[in-house]
Amino acid sequence: MDITQFVTSSIGQWKSQRSAHHMIFSHFEAVRSEIDIVALTPDNPAVIELCQAYNIDPSQAVVPFQMSWEGESDWNDEVLKGSTILVPIPDPNSPDRGQLLRDRGYAETMPAAARYHITEDGVFVLITEYDRAAAEERIWFVNPNLRFRVSTIKTSDGTGVVTASFSSELRAMATP
Repeated sequence: MDITQFVTSSIGQWKSQRSAHHMIFSHFEAVRSEIDIVALTPDNPAVIELCQAYNIDPSQAVVPFQMSWEGESDWNDEVLKGSTILVPIPDPNSPDRGQLLRDRGYAETMPAAARYHITEDGVFVLITEYDRAAAEERIWFVNPNLRFRVSTIKTSDGTGVVTASFSSELRAMATP
């Protein structure tokens, strides 16, 4: 699997059930959400702007996409929602590796450039280093309509895990 296959397989609407353990608060959280992943064209102004912010030629971008989510947590009453633009920039020397540019990060809500690689068995691994934390996500497909995601957020020096989560994501199927 390469980044184009991974992103293309991810396009669609997903229902997600996430369990998260917040070690710092000794709290377990359950989150249900809907995730929409839509393809963007490389000439989309937001894609070009994001590439330029990282001094990357927009022509290096492949399969850019937007991910939006809305969900509910059992931890508090507020609706969790947001959206981010994601732009994969593959390594020209290694098609299973590259950068993933985001206008909004996962562990910290700021723009982020992460490193990704895809393992031989098709697991997408994303590592993002922030000022105060580092996040690692692993996403893999069980079948075309079911994927799993495991995430950890560690302290910036990598010595402690702050949050660990597991998500199962089921593609929303159109009803006849």
